[in-house]
Amino acid sequence: MVTRSAKILVLCKTYPSPSSKYSETSCVAGMEQTGSLIRLFPVPFRLIKDDQQFKKWQVVEATLEKARDDNRPESHHIKVDTIKKVGSPLSTKNGWADRWTYLSKAPIYDDYAAVEVARQAAGRTLALLRPSEIIGFDITAAASPDWTVQERKNLLRHQQQAGLFDDADAPAIKTLRKLPHEFHYRYRCRVRGVDAEYRHKIVDWEIGALYWNCRRRYGKDWEAPFRAKLERDLPAADLIFLMGTIHRFPDQWLIVSLIYPPRPQPPQTAQRSLFDL
Repeated sequence: MVTRSAKILVLCKTYPSPSSKYSETSCVAGMEQTGSLIRLFPVPFRLIKDDQQFKKWQVVEATLEKARDDNRPESHHIKVDTIKKVGSPLSTKNGWADRWTYLSKAPIYDDYAAVEVARQAAGRTLALLRPSEIIGFDITAAASPDWTVQERKNLLRHQQQAGLFDDADAPAIKTLRKLPHEFHYRYRCRVRGVDAEYRHKIVDWEIGALYWNCRRRYGKDWEAPFRAKLERDLPAADLIFLMGTIHRFPDQWLIVSLIYPPRPQPPQTAQRSLFDL
């Protein structure tokens, strides 16, 4: 398989899940310098060396090859040992100017129906979507509150990852906690005055981290501050979803990342003098 070197702006890390091969993996998605969206899987993120652990909005350089077991056009395997961070995460200064340099290269849909049309017509399985309005945020109990016996075995089997670590350098990794809840946004897309409502699951790692932080800080009162962030703070920004499909179910979409630049400010109108009337 042909390999290539690429620089990618990281836009997404999904919440890790157990893996029979790597103990646990995340799906990473981002954007190449051309504006093309790309998916990197599997990435055993918590298990790679500290100097390779990258952040959202950071550019990384690595060797890639097209995934052989995933026919989605954006899906690539990453050579973990080639990952190099390129500078610091992009700044939020000047209204996200540095980040918009990348984001502006890709189409941002205003209707989920158009995202699905692009999948059916061109096979696209990653897309940026700007909803017109967030109408609800659902928290539901996970079907199973804990890992299965096999999943737990997978998580414990590879604390020292062959091919990733020397025995002496293997880090002490805490066993991954399963999220006991699922999170969905209900949202509206308004196109030419016509509204359509949709509901999609959020699998962004940031949301999982926010959940555990709220649980640690507020205990049994975790839900109010958690909801405030998702129902009030993020929708107050120019909220954009990075949408991605599920490999086994290609017609099912997830919100794999939340992108929330500040809303553009309207231009200031110069105050008119009485003598201008």
